[in-house]
Amino acid sequence: MNASSTAPDPGAALRVFDAVKALAFIGDLSMGQPTDHSLRTAWLAAQFARAAGADDATRCAVIEASLLRWSGCTANASGFADVLGDDVGGRVAMLENRPDWAQPLAAQGGVSAALTPLAQIHCEVSGEVARMLGLADGTQAALRHIFEAWDGGGLPDKLAGEAVPVAVYLIALAGDLEIFARVYGVEQALQLIAQRANARYPAALAALADAHGQRWLDELAALDALDPTQVDDALATPHMSDTTSAELIADVIDLKLPWMTGYSRAVAQTAAHCCAQLIADPLVQQRVYRAGLLHGIGRAAVPNALWDTPGRLPASAWERVRLVPYWTARAGRQTGALADAAELASYAYERGDGSGYFRGVARDAVPLEARVLAASVAWVALRAARPWRAAFGVEEASQLLRDEAASGRYDPEVVETLLACVCGPDAPRVAAPGVTQRRLASSASAAARLSARETDVLRSISRGASNKEVARELDLSPSTVRTHVESVFRKLECSTRAAATLKASALGLL
Repeated sequence: MNASSTAPDPGAALRVFDAVKALAFIGDLSMGQPTDHSLRTAWLAAQFARAAGADDATRCAVIEASLLRWSGCTANASGFADVLGDDVGGRVAMLENRPDWAQPLAAQGGVSAALTPLAQIHCEVSGEVARMLGLADGTQAALRHIFEAWDGGGLPDKLAGEAVPVAVYLIALAGDLEIFARVYGVEQALQLIAQRANARYPAALAALADAHGQRWLDELAALDALDPTQVDDALATPHMSDTTSAELIADVIDLKLPWMTGYSRAVAQTAAHCCAQLIADPLVQQRVYRAGLLHGIGRAAVPNALWDTPGRLPASAWERVRLVPYWTARAGRQTGALADAAELASYAYERGDGSGYFRGVARDAVPLEARVLAASVAWVALRAARPWRAAFGVEEASQLLRDEAASGRYDPEVVETLLACVCGPDAPRVAAPGVTQRRLASSASAAARLSARETDVLRSISRGASNKEVARELDLSPSTVRTHVESVFRKLECSTRAAATLKASALGLL
């Protein structure tokens, strides 16, 4: 055993472009799309921007917002599950414009009434993501209005015409062309786009699809055969060459399920702390830390209804869950500097006796770093409440982990080292602020003004509690809770619980 006091730097530089690509991958999974959908849409949107004579700032905003336009999807996944039943499958039907996609919304007041609050969450969170990444105002504005339409029929604010950033129309066109051409063929795609002219986007821009769409799709097909770095070169913008930290990716992952708020950060901190006692190499410790942040990427592909199931999952559902680390491994091929960490993250559910997934490998085929990560994932999960059980106490969770190690599922040395870390005086604390947090300086100042009670309320609502549930938990009246929530929103400069959770996570309040 090699002890080391060198902890991984949570703010270690990560290129914004790599973070954006990871978020694009998560968004595509959330929307049930191929995992290169956002990359293809961004490339097409750049062609639309050039053909429309857009300036360089608009072109950059179009590319960046195309890649991040689904970054708010995890934040409203639970809402989509409530209104459509299947948040992933329902979104697929919506994007493909299937005739019956909105049928479940009829009993909920129709499309506008049911989806406006979900669009508000999505737009606010995706705009905040862009702000945290330090992207330009044009990108932020496009994301905050990404569902608005030329005729005023969009969401959530019913803006129309020139009140909507032109980047929104260019991205909508590119997204429609990519999806409709893939699903229905180019000819029908152009017909569907023509039907949306002067409704979803102005007719003058829609005409560009008819004039150039086939050629652009042919060029895009040729690009698919190129080295990925050549595609990256076509999409990289000056702002995305800046640096950030990886925690934002974890926070976006965890927004999908309110009861998992802070989970990925806790796994990362626990795994890095344990790893430091076993492996002296700080680069390995950094990889383990990032793997902890990223290990839940594939969770976005599984509908919330399965995650929220209170009892045992049927075999068919388990097959979808077993693909979670597979999708995380796939993400590694698309995330640049995060590739090694994502590959390691995909071993989070492998077990020493070969009973894990998705590879089903055993013993020496599971590297030491992966054994550390797997035990850390299990520990943090055992110590947290889930829809199907209460949180285990320290002693009970420790015994369960030791029992699993004795059966060969976990490495006994790793488990004992982990338990010494998490149960001792040097147990991991909240990580020091990284680049992302430093970009939240104004919010940090506001957070410092949160009262102790407001912070308690914020922690509760971030985990999905209603005002009534918070009132019972904290022994307050519902009206007092509502007052605290409004104060928290005002101080954090947000209007939705998801955005407050995202900001609070970045500020270390949760």
